Amino acid sequence: MLKKKINEPIELSAEPETEIDMNDASLFEFQRADDAASEHIAAPKYSYWGSVFRRFFSNKIAVLMLIISVTMVLFAFIQPSISHYDHMVAPNINNSKMHFLKPFTNGYIFGTDNRGNSLFDSLWSGTKNSLIVALSATFFSEFIGIVIGMFWGFSKKMDAIMIEIYNVLSNIPTTLIAMILVYAMGGGFKQLIFALCVTSWIGTAYFIRVQVMIIRDREYNLASQCLGTPLWKIIVNNILPYLVSVIITSVSRDVPMFISYEVALSYMGIGLSEKFASLGKLIQQYSPYMLTEPYLFWIPVVASAVISVSLYLVGQALADASDPRTHMI
Repeated sequence: MLKKKINEPIELSAEPETEIDMNDASLFEFQRADDAASEHIAAPKYSYWGSVFRRFFSNKIAVLMLIISVTMVLFAFIQPSISHYDHMVAPNINNSKMHFLKPFTNGYIFGTDNRGNSLFDSLWSGTKNSLIVALSATFFSEFIGIVIGMFWGFSKKMDAIMIEIYNVLSNIPTTLIAMILVYAMGGGFKQLIFALCVTSWIGTAYFIRVQVMIIRDREYNLASQCLGTPLWKIIVNNILPYLVSVIITSVSRDVPMFISYEVALSYMGIGLSEKFASLGKLIQQYSPYMLTEPYLFWIPVVASAVISVSLYLVGQALADASDPRTHMI
């Protein structure tokens, strides 16, 4: 009987190791120093605006509202130049058969009014002028408000002066100021835009001032100030990019608001002058026919509501998508 020897050493056979000649230059390969490679981070490529648009277009309601608003805006600026419509000239004014044609009658999509004018042509001409007023007033109001608000949030001396101006202007109704100025200066485009911007910019400036005060004392801003970076560079490079979503939110609120102001002022007869068509003018002109010929009144009202709501929802969706806090991984 064989017994296993537990403590017996086991002999392992191994082939003799090959010696490496460290002086052989063929065994080595020289590498160039690459400073950029040391900064490379093994992370997926990220694009801020690419992420913004992916988030925005994933919202089906926002995409639908974008299609509606873009279609209406483009049509409002293109159609009047094609039709050459002039609401001051009433075609066939002596032909009673052309008056109060119902929609989709004799080739008139929205029918005609009491003067024989095509409501389809007058609607898009009025929409164009209302959009020009709203977009222009929004641009000037936002530009002035953002610039002043940025410096207002940093300067304590400026804050002491501006807060008093804000307390005065914010307590005066914008509609009242606009009514007085338009009545005094006339009902042109420039006069109405100026009247709407006189007090509206202060609200934007105060809103931006609050947002700047929230982030101005963060470490990277304090470090920039300690290094002697000019204030305008800190605002442009450190503050403004962070407020993209805030600014888009403000713009999406202002455009429908100014459309409503124009409609209200024109409805009261103190908006644009008679030689300019607008949504407010159409609503005012056709309000007596609300019961007898309701299409004349409700079509401009619905158009004003659709374009205001669609622009607002698109702006809100874009503001949410551009918020940096929604991009954190």
